[in-house]
Amino acid sequence: MKDVARLENLTTTWDTLETGSSDIQELVALAEAEDDSDSLAADLETELATLEVQFDALELTLTLGGEYDDRNAMLSIHAGAGGTEAQDWAEMMLRMYLRWSDQHSFKAEIMAISSGEEAGIKSVEIRITGDNTYGLLKSERGVHRLVRISPFDSSHSRHTSFALVEVMPEAAAGDINVEIKSDDLRIDTYRASGNGGQNVQKNDTAVRITHFPTGTVVTCQNERSQNRNRESAMLVLESRLLELEIQRVEAERAELKGVHVDMGWGNQIRSYVLQPYQMVKDLRANVETSDTSAVLDGDIDEFVTAYLRSQVGTSDEAVA
Repeated sequence: MKDVARLENLTTTWDTLETGSSDIQELVALAEAEDDSDSLAADLETELATLEVQFDALELTLTLGGEYDDRNAMLSIHAGAGGTEAQDWAEMMLRMYLRWSDQHSFKAEIMAISSGEEAGIKSVEIRITGDNTYGLLKSERGVHRLVRISPFDSSHSRHTSFALVEVMPEAAAGDINVEIKSDDLRIDTYRASGNGGQNVQKNDTAVRITHFPTGTVVTCQNERSQNRNRESAMLVLESRLLELEIQRVEAERAELKGVHVDMGWGNQIRSYVLQPYQMVKDLRANVETSDTSAVLDGDIDEFVTAYLRSQVGTSDEAVA
């Protein structure tokens, strides 16, 4: 039913574009017939602008044709080296993605979070649900660099901080080409830290699962029930194993094409400069803006769209 609704929405949008295009052609013909193009110019510009917005939205949707693009997203943020400065940057990024989710009416749920000693966060795991959330957010995977005057430095020196963003599609039944055996898992319980209510603070409700074959460790502490946290942690584990499988397949394809793929810290995708000037620049799609406040408030669609469009030709080559 979800696929049917998605396809119906696509066909409805195409029908709307076709109707709008016909309306514009009729207005042009009417203007030519009455030799009154000046009076209809404003109407034509308005109609055309509306049509262009609808077309751009449809074009973006058509870039989301990957196998997992329509899935919910599991997004993780990890502070890089640099202590409090980097941890504060990771928290700024968390706020950016939460606000982006709100702007798109997506639901963002914090699955687990590790707070910094003085400020900020060391890491966070977020589940973002909504149409094509993975397809959109996969553009954010990589290292994000911040340059600013540190609020934690009494000498007001300029600091550079890094944070790593990981994005995975939410796993579904039958996805993973890896059998998860109970003998391969270690499940630990402990008391959750931070806010969460009396039950969360006084009981061992938080869950940590270690998957021995891959060394993957996931935690969940947002629920008041240990069983709910265990279910959520298993969902995160399955999504991480799915992402490992996707990376393995991509690495094999890249090797066949002779392309080097580096998923490590060197894979910097975007720079956010707050001092000595203001600029956010995506290093892959070569898109930049000086409105840093808007970007940090969640306005990242320009970067997301530019990346997805830049990948259309690449994806076609990979398929070929």
